[in-house]
Amino acid sequence: MLSGGFSNLAYYLEAYGFMDFLLPMMLVFTIIYAVLSRTKILGDRKQFHVMVALILSLLFVVPHIMGYYPLGYDPVQVMNETLPSIALVAVAAVMLLTLMGIFGTNFSAAAAPVIALAAIAFVAYIFGSSLGLWTGPYEVFYWWTAEVTELIIILLVFGLVVWVIVREPEKTDSPGGRLFSNIGRLFERK
Repeated sequence: MLSGGFSNLAYYLEAYGFMDFLLPMMLVFTIIYAVLSRTKILGDRKQFHVMVALILSLLFVVPHIMGYYPLGYDPVQVMNETLPSIALVAVAAVMLLTLMGIFGTNFSAAAAPVIALAAIAFVAYIFGSSLGLWTGPYEVFYWWTAEVTELIIILLVFGLVVWVIVREPEKTDSPGGRLFSNIGRLFERK
């Protein structure tokens, strides 16, 4: 019974433009206001920050409501498509760092820049996919399916595991040896 109430509320809010108007406007307003307040481009006057942020957020959403943006390049639509995926990337990065911190390794501090770069790459890919800037292998190769992608990932992971298990110890003088000894140091306990 309770979930029916929440789904009815969601449909009600969607019907009245909550997802297409109010949420995107509030998000853009908040980001622009925060940037203006932090950078102080317009001085210390909060009234200017509020007015500029309000005007820019309305300029962002009103053409969407009026239907002026060309199909596929509507920023509100792009934002509504990409933000759930970006939130998933953020949750995955935070959970990875949290797990590594729980186990007491140096990984969370050492891997934070790598995780940040990977997250930026994922965000760029998510926005590019939403805008249709590039296509995936599914559209280029007719035989490439989601199962093929899963199989390739599984084979790469198992190949890496087998290689780590059966490889001969290398000298740390070689660049590859230093790389793997540095990676191994990330997982050492303090």
